[in-house]
Amino acid sequence: MDVRALRYAVTLADTLHFGRAAQRHFIAAQPFGRRIQALERELGTPLFARTSRRVALTAAGERFLPRARSVLAELDALVGAVDAPPAIPGVLRIGVLGFGLADLWPDVRDLVERRCPDLALDVVELTWADQYDAVRTGEVDLALAHDVGGADDLELDRVLVTDRVAVVPVGSELADADRLAEADVDARPLVSPVGEGPGLAAWGDRRGGRGRVSVRSPSGVATAVATTGWVGLHAEPARRFFPHPGVRYVPLAGPPAHVAVASRPSDRREAVAVFRAAARAVADLNRSGP
Repeated sequence: MDVRALRYAVTLADTLHFGRAAQRHFIAAQPFGRRIQALERELGTPLFARTSRRVALTAAGERFLPRARSVLAELDALVGAVDAPPAIPGVLRIGVLGFGLADLWPDVRDLVERRCPDLALDVVELTWADQYDAVRTGEVDLALAHDVGGADDLELDRVLVTDRVAVVPVGSELADADRLAEADVDARPLVSPVGEGPGLAAWGDRRGGRGRVSVRSPSGVATAVATTGWVGLHAEPARRFFPHPGVRYVPLAGPPAHVAVASRPSDRREAVAVFRAAARAVADLNRSGP
């Protein structure tokens, strides 16, 4: 569920005028209207009745908008509840492994900007090898990491749980499958991620044979598969964030992937606390829906 679209819908319900509602959010009426339409398609029902003369709430809109207001109030309260002084200008260095928060990014940014409007986000690309150490050493203030264990000295909040996919060569017999079982890929040579965390081994080759294809970042898995003809494992959002003409992403049975926000336990700065609270709030919203 798109938090920004919820805000647009609440504003439109208040004004019952697309132009004035769009102006309040400093965007043009057409993209504003497209976000409302996308929300209605996601819900499967119109929220607003439009004519050339007026805009009115539908019966579904009358039921939905009070809940939307409540959800937005809860989100803002979660972020606003951080026990810290008023926001001050600064930079928050965010280490990102792969797709990071995936589709949750826009909503988390929106909440952070509302609490800390002068805060700049400095994004640093991470690899599996340094996703935890970059936090420990202070290279980044927090990291969006693949939670594979081995970081008991850090504070981790799991904010994204996704299904797995197999990344297979486009010409493979596996490419046309609707879904694969673990047994379908276990006997095949797997591209192996190189990095820290005891659970990372489950995402790579376990046959113990000769030869190895290693990658250091999630963004390199598809290229390695297309180049070698081996098979890779990934989280479901990779199909959208790392498209490649030489591979297919096929749903795969088995344990899910977890993305966590990692930070140092001693780091109690407002910006870090606000980002963590925003990520938790948006994750909770997307798990439960309004």
